[in-house]
Amino acid sequence: MDTGGPRLDRGAPTQRLPRSSRIQRSTEIRWLLRRGKRKRTANLDVFFSPSPFSRPRLGVIVPKHRRRIVDRNRLKRRLREIARTEVLPYLRESGRNLDVLVRAKREAYAVGYATLRAEVRGVAEALCSEKFYSD
Repeated sequence: MDTGGPRLDRGAPTQRLPRSSRIQRSTEIRWLLRRGKRKRTANLDVFFSPSPFSRPRLGVIVPKHRRRIVDRNRLKRRLREIARTEVLPYLRESGRNLDVLVRAKREAYAVGYATLRAEVRGVAEALCSEKFYSD
């Protein structure tokens, strides 16, 4: 029975953040917040630490700050997409197996995709630089 809706091609590559690349457990998130190193930008706090696995992983935290769930979900989707397409490949190419936790500040709700992308890209480049990584 054809419903007329879009069909999923099971053979097509997925555009999702793979489970193996996600930081999901609250204990891992709390550990990164307490013990990981931090890099700040105008709209984000980025925490990082060597990954216990042989691959980089990513987590995203978006605070409520009296915002609608639609706004919160949009910000989470933007940050996950930027990290999936920019940060994880960059870390893999440079051989850095890091756990990276991106925490949005309340100011992040007001900025656009390009600004978030520039900030996340700048942090990724700093994480992969020899000088920053060795500190």
